[in-house]
Amino acid sequence: MADKSWQAGSGIMIPAGIVVCLVASVWAAVASGAESSFVSYFNTVDPEVVSDAVLGGLVVCCFLVAVGLWVMSTLRRVKQSKLRRNAFVSSALNNLKQGVVITNAQQRIVFLNDRYLEIYGLSRSAITPTMTGKELLELRQVRGMLDISVEDFYAHAGDPEGLVTELASGQSVHVRYFPLSNGGSIATHEDCSEQRELSRQLASTKQFLESVLENIPVCVAVKSIEDGRYIFANRAFERFSRFPREFIVGKRADEIFTPDTAAGIEAADRAALSATGGQYKNEFVVERGSQKRVLASSRVIARDDKGEPKFLIALFDDVTDRQVLSHELENTKKFLELVVDNIPVSLTVERASDGRYLLANRSAETILNRRREEVAGLTAAEIFNEREAKLIKARDEAAIKKRRPLTEEHPISTKDGLRLFLTRRVTVLNDTGEPQYLIKTHEDVTDRRQTESRMAHMAYHDGLTDLPNRAAFLQALTQMIEACSEAEEEFAVLSIDLDGLTEVNDVFGHDTGDKLLIEVAQRLQASARGGVVARLSGDEFGLIIDGKQPIAGMLLAEQLAEIMAKEILIDGKSVRTGVTTGISIFPHNGTDAASLLANAGAALSRAKAKSRGTISIYEPEMDQHIRDRRVLHQDLSTAIKNGEILLYYQPQASSHPAGSSKIIGFEALARWRHPARGFVPPSDFIPLAEESGLIFEMGQWILREACREAASWPVPLQVAVNLSPAQFMHGDVVSLVHSILLETGLAPGRLELEITEGVLIEDFDRGLALLRRLKGLGVRISMDDFGSGYSSLSYLQAFPFDKIKIDRTFVMNLGRTPQSAAIVRAVIGLGHGLEMSIVAEGVETQEQLTFLAEQGCDAVQGYFIGKPFPIEQYDALVGRVASGAAIEPARKIG
Repeated sequence: MADKSWQAGSGIMIPAGIVVCLVASVWAAVASGAESSFVSYFNTVDPEVVSDAVLGGLVVCCFLVAVGLWVMSTLRRVKQSKLRRNAFVSSALNNLKQGVVITNAQQRIVFLNDRYLEIYGLSRSAITPTMTGKELLELRQVRGMLDISVEDFYAHAGDPEGLVTELASGQSVHVRYFPLSNGGSIATHEDCSEQRELSRQLASTKQFLESVLENIPVCVAVKSIEDGRYIFANRAFERFSRFPREFIVGKRADEIFTPDTAAGIEAADRAALSATGGQYKNEFVVERGSQKRVLASSRVIARDDKGEPKFLIALFDDVTDRQVLSHELENTKKFLELVVDNIPVSLTVERASDGRYLLANRSAETILNRRREEVAGLTAAEIFNEREAKLIKARDEAAIKKRRPLTEEHPISTKDGLRLFLTRRVTVLNDTGEPQYLIKTHEDVTDRRQTESRMAHMAYHDGLTDLPNRAAFLQALTQMIEACSEAEEEFAVLSIDLDGLTEVNDVFGHDTGDKLLIEVAQRLQASARGGVVARLSGDEFGLIIDGKQPIAGMLLAEQLAEIMAKEILIDGKSVRTGVTTGISIFPHNGTDAASLLANAGAALSRAKAKSRGTISIYEPEMDQHIRDRRVLHQDLSTAIKNGEILLYYQPQASSHPAGSSKIIGFEALARWRHPARGFVPPSDFIPLAEESGLIFEMGQWILREACREAASWPVPLQVAVNLSPAQFMHGDVVSLVHSILLETGLAPGRLELEITEGVLIEDFDRGLALLRRLKGLGVRISMDDFGSGYSSLSYLQAFPFDKIKIDRTFVMNLGRTPQSAAIVRAVIGLGHGLEMSIVAEGVETQEQLTFLAEQGCDAVQGYFIGKPFPIEQYDALVGRVASGAAIEPARKIG
């Protein structure tokens, strides 16, 4: 600013200096007083003339000075105005949202605003005074702010539509270049990223809306109000009218539809035009071919900018089927209400916000103690007593808070007394995820739990004597070991064999033999002095006795021998028996239950080898039995390779009296034909295979051979194959079954896989997942030996078994003990209630078959139906030779 002021002052001082110099020169000449001709001349002139001349000169000089001063002031004002105008223009250009670059005729940059620098991330210091437009572009290119060459920039920036460049930052810049008449140029740079994004979104939205309009299942048609002709029809309208849109567009309704239909459409159009709000909804009937369809229509009037009706948009949908479905839905709703009202489970629905009952079915009256119509709108506090209401409210709030199903069992007072109910609470959430309803079901499980309790008792107790069975004995033995290990005490395990039971059965019959076993069990319990007594097998008992050993064990064994030697009267018959005893001592003869029981059994074998009625204590040399098992294991490892394992097949038949039963399938049973020992019982080699891990290889062979054999039968009977828990829980059994089915070509529905509950006891979740995957292959799943173990009913609830096999021990005791008959009836009823088939194993008499048939048992298996034989023995049954449809008892089959 100082330089500019100085220049302005200099401009004013130049003419003033000239005037001053002229005046000074005149004054000096006069003042010199020289005797010159000039003075002489003045001396000759009239003084007044001279005075007038001087005054005139002074006036002229003053005028000239004034003119000079005015000129200089005017120039200064013009320059200041120009500076202000330039500052205004510069400020205006710097505040534009576009970047601006101006060059002169030499292409040098004469102006570049701040917005340009901001767009390209440049600083003012990077712009030199002599920089050209091309150099500026090269600078941007070096800094990665130009995505094309300089030549291409100049070639396209001058196009009428300009040039859009993409920066590395993702910005889009619209450049327009204008040459000026003086040879210079001006270019604008506008950040159009948002505009381009909006354009893309607009195009995408437009395309989306057009696609939606074209593909929505509702018919859409647009017509001009002026002439009533269609100007648009979507694909759904084409399908409904059965005319292409090329035919529809340009025509009126009366040119497309029947007169009645066209009249209905035009009436709806007029109603839409006169309707307030420009929208009109109605339903009307149209004719399409020979059919009449009901349409639900919605019409909207589109107006122009003057508010005049321009177009009529009609949306309509064929609701003929919907009306039919609505009627069916109403009927279904009534049906479901009827079902809910009559299901045997108590059902209530509460509002989650205040706990008021909204619904209760007839069965709920049992626990509510009032009619269902009286419950609506009440809370638990208004229905139950204070203590019960408080407990119910707490449980309800817990279920709502957790927002997941909760199940519990608890007693509820009813008119029939205190009953055990299984209550399930399920919270229903609304659209926002908040609790809306609480659904509760109450199922009376009193009878079921009693049955389950009885079955659990039977799982660990002998059905005849009610003594603990082998499983319970081993559990008790394990607990005894844990207790005595800490106290460093001894106890004895007695393995007791009842002598003469076979003879009693042969002479007096099995009924007398069963009564003898019951009497022996009672005498053992009476003499055991609080020790654990169990029935380990048919005529073998186990006993645990503490005290100083082996003295206490020997004294008890001798006392038992004396007691058992006494006469026993059964039904007026005098029966005499005796016992042979083997003893093992903890911890000297074993530190685990299996070892102690096995060693007591080895001692019993030694005692029986000596003489009936003797007592033997385990000695180390009895380990020969163990060595024999090891040899057997070695032989078993090569039995499969040598072809010693065979498959026998035992028939399964429908449960009808003899003469009308039909074979429905076979169970494949493994047999081992040892080259030296002959046939080895499955009870010997199957547990050995499971213990050693050979069960995997053996099970794979059995499954493949059974499927291969069954696939060759002309008659498509089922084939059942056992899967052991060890085989089931290790390895990919699902892939194995699938590959064997594909390999052999056996239809999945003909294969039945039998499992024991051990599969689910070991790992419930994994076992359940594998069973579901196997069921997904199409094979049938059967629970084998039902009732012999724990057999929790929760397994049957968790997985839909196709079949339940009643264990042979219950079937064998039919007619002997009322408990067995009751259990068989309960299992049949339970299975049928769960829609599962029932198969009874171990059927050996006509009486057993008749009882099972009368109770509705679906199928039977046992020696009375057919013994296990090679499949060649049953060629007639599998269709290889002619055979009748019915079968005879075992004595005629095999």
